[in-house]
Amino acid sequence: MASGGSRTMELACLGRPFQLGMLYDCRSDSLIPGVTLWDLDTLNNNLYEHSKHNTEFHIIASDCIEDKAKALKVMGTLKASLLSGLVQVDGSAKFLTDTKKSKEQARVTLQYSTTTKYKQLTMNHLGRGNVSYPYVFDQGTATHVVTAVLYGAQAFFVFDRQVTSSESLTDIQGIMNGVIEAIKNVGIAGEGSLKLTENSNTQKLTCTFYGDFALPKNPTTFQDAMNVYSTLPKLLGEDGKHAVPVKVWLYPLNQVDSKAAKLVCDISINLLNRSQAILEQINEVEMKCNDMMKDHVSVQFPEIKQKILRFKSMCEEYKLDFQKALARVVPSIRGGGEEEGKLVDILKTMEQSPFRSQSLTQWLDDKNKEMSVVSGYLKKMSNIKMVKSCNELVSETQDQDTEYVVCFIFTSLHQEDLNLLEMANHLQCENNGQTQLQTSDQKQWFNSGTVSREMRERAQLFLRFYTANKLDKNMKFIVASEPDEEHVGASIYLYEGGVLVSRCFK
Repeated sequence: MASGGSRTMELACLGRPFQLGMLYDCRSDSLIPGVTLWDLDTLNNNLYEHSKHNTEFHIIASDCIEDKAKALKVMGTLKASLLSGLVQVDGSAKFLTDTKKSKEQARVTLQYSTTTKYKQLTMNHLGRGNVSYPYVFDQGTATHVVTAVLYGAQAFFVFDRQVTSSESLTDIQGIMNGVIEAIKNVGIAGEGSLKLTENSNTQKLTCTFYGDFALPKNPTTFQDAMNVYSTLPKLLGEDGKHAVPVKVWLYPLNQVDSKAAKLVCDISINLLNRSQAILEQINEVEMKCNDMMKDHVSVQFPEIKQKILRFKSMCEEYKLDFQKALARVVPSIRGGGEEEGKLVDILKTMEQSPFRSQSLTQWLDDKNKEMSVVSGYLKKMSNIKMVKSCNELVSETQDQDTEYVVCFIFTSLHQEDLNLLEMANHLQCENNGQTQLQTSDQKQWFNSGTVSREMRERAQLFLRFYTANKLDKNMKFIVASEPDEEHVGASIYLYEGGVLVSRCFK
């Protein structure tokens, strides 16, 4: 935990409307509009300004918070505010909030960054007797004043491509990286960049644009992106008149007047990293859930999809609650109102909750195993009609043209998930300030050797019966899901004349 009250700070603007002389509260990382130390004439006198032209291109192959924050030069204390949602970004900085939606999504980002000029106040402004409105120091609303601004602009072209089951994510990522690397090496308005648009490797790419430039229409394809990319310098306008603040320097007010509020301490790197890891994992969980809900097993059996959706929704809710808790405690710690131990308590509570890393990973592993087991049986029965709902099952069994309906029924897919109940209970108790009730461990049907053997036997019997009778027009075979606690895993149901006559047909 480092003290930050007496040093000048550098800060990425992240699309926020900074101006020279503007007041800033580093405790909450918020601008203080409408309040200043100087009148306009005093502020505009003796300003120092000079050109600072620099342009850089970078390729970002990672989608993690850490690497995206580095790309925008977000450091330490500001990162804590981003993680907690205290800072609302705009312009190119919205790139920070764009996360992949799928693990089968290849992503490479091209970053364009340029600077135009640098402006700063002088010591004539910062002298103790030169402040026009000294009462500001008594208000305690700000800790720093903006003494210098670097102007420029940034743009991020986020290229995505969905990877099919027959493709390698690593290979596709490598191909995309090579294409974007070629663009970077060509530079702005190079002839080679136009030729790349004819490459088949670019045809499946989609583009999302985040920038500090006013565009008539954002690019959505690789071709669109190249057209925009080649015009970026012109979009800044003559002498960079459309440039925006990209970085500011903040001077502590308590160095001008000791009565001013100050930043007492920063959040320690260790606690910052632990907070970031929690949010990274929940982002990862959301991606995996999205992929699982698109799987053919989830599509076939809505009860599985509903559980995954419920799990994902509760993770998202917990993420928001966690960020709100950070947003409450971070400014108070920085201002000296609370000790860092308060943040430690929040992290410990999370790491002992049903939303801890091990629990989330275990739930996903279990659900993947369940889906793999079901998928194996569906492949064996791919030629047999499958129904998705109870209504559809009723419709099939009540078919007037068929006397017998033989069903292979998955009986445990509706089973109440105690882990989901525990997660829901934790969220409710957290919101109500109550003590959480512990639930017992649950025996999963797909982890039982006995159930596995019985399911295999029933599936073999069902398939033999299907093979022997599939041409019989008086008999129909279907695969469905119905809750049945007596026959765990799966069973064979027999309907005769629309009436269920056996729940364990042999």
